[in-house]
Amino acid sequence: MELDALLLARLQFAITTVYHFFFVPLTLGLALFVAFVETLYVRTGDRKYRDLAKFWGKLFLINFALGVVTGILQEFQFGMNWSEYARFMGDIFGAPLAIEALAAFFIESVFIGVWIFGWDKLTPRAHATVAWLVAFGSLLSAFWILVANSFMHEPVGYVLRNGRAEMDSFIALLTNPHVWVQFPHVITSGMATAAFFVMGISAWHIRKGTKDAPLFEKSFKFAAVYGLIAIVLVILVGHTQAQHMIRAQPMKMAAAEALWETADPADLSLFTIGDESELRDRFAIKIPRLLSLLAHNRLDGEVKGIRNLQEEFSQKYGPGNYIPPVALSYWTFRAMVGAGFAMLFLAALALFFSGKNTLTSRPRFLSLMTAAISLPYIANSTGWIFTEVGRQPWIVYGLQKTEDAVSPTVSGGEVLFSLIAFSLLYGLLMVVDVYLLRRYAIAGIPLAPLDDPDDAPEEAPEAAPAACDDATTTPTASH
Repeated sequence: MELDALLLARLQFAITTVYHFFFVPLTLGLALFVAFVETLYVRTGDRKYRDLAKFWGKLFLINFALGVVTGILQEFQFGMNWSEYARFMGDIFGAPLAIEALAAFFIESVFIGVWIFGWDKLTPRAHATVAWLVAFGSLLSAFWILVANSFMHEPVGYVLRNGRAEMDSFIALLTNPHVWVQFPHVITSGMATAAFFVMGISAWHIRKGTKDAPLFEKSFKFAAVYGLIAIVLVILVGHTQAQHMIRAQPMKMAAAEALWETADPADLSLFTIGDESELRDRFAIKIPRLLSLLAHNRLDGEVKGIRNLQEEFSQKYGPGNYIPPVALSYWTFRAMVGAGFAMLFLAALALFFSGKNTLTSRPRFLSLMTAAISLPYIANSTGWIFTEVGRQPWIVYGLQKTEDAVSPTVSGGEVLFSLIAFSLLYGLLMVVDVYLLRRYAIAGIPLAPLDDPDDAPEEAPEAAPAACDDATTTPTASH
């Protein structure tokens, strides 16, 4: 039986991207959290905040190192499996990625090195500034990658010449409206991921009553505030992103709601079992008019359906199937939204209980918060799957179909080999990441002795060898 190179190439990219995206949001959110905690040390002079910054910074470094490795491997796939895409899009896609590597990643990497080795060489104020520069580099890196990705969803600033998309306006790429709904959503999702990561580990130490549990109570409270703010922003930005999607990619929203026919007003689906072959519901529970309200901020307003959009696209782009996998789009969208609202509820409870100082008397809730570390990962992964699957059959929306982007000279067997090899490698890296994070998370915070009670943040604090060594040796070797 001949292997389908296109299907295998898509599966490979999906698997490697989901693996990579396990690391990215935590890197973004934890970099900001560490910078915030270290700033508290500078403002208050309380060495407990320095210990917290070192501890969470150590876990940040482990996650960052593994994220770098998985990100580098992803780039090989463009030349291996998607050479037609690279040929068609290289002039546009390559520019923001080159800037990301040469500028943003360079800033991030250099200042990470300074942060690791600068604890006893820089003043606390300078060292905290470095922490913020690391966070800035992470955000800048994400921005340039999303500039490239946003073109795939909403092409702007290009001309078609000799069968290729060539850049016509770099400013148009930067001002692409898709960037400015996607970028805030990714950043706030990263903040939420870090918040639940911090709360989950802190909850474990509080429940176990470890020697450093009081410090973790501080971390938990900070992360609860951080997480609640982040989740509210995720929901608000996500709502704006959904409204933009209805205008820019109406088929994706129609698939997310299993909306077969154009409706005005449109009902929101709570639960639908559909028949994709006949484009109809078999069973559905819907809330009247709510989809119109979400789409247009009023109780009426047209939302286009799958059948009508298929006819419209067939006339605009030629004969073909322009309907994405509806069931996968529908359920991944609901998994993302459901995980998000579960996080909102838990973050609110976490802030309430930590504000009342009753965490130690709630072991079941603390166990739940440790398990809830998985929620942002579920939301991030299903959200990415929905975003990419809902765009099908396009790899570049309206310009290039996925089936036309695959490398014509790569056989199914070759793609299968690289799929297995990459999956095994990424699986091994995930095991290493989880092992290292778990090991250092359980080890807790090695408290640094305070030799000089009058040590103030204007003077560089003495090095804490055990904490500094633990925070640098393993991640540096991995990186």
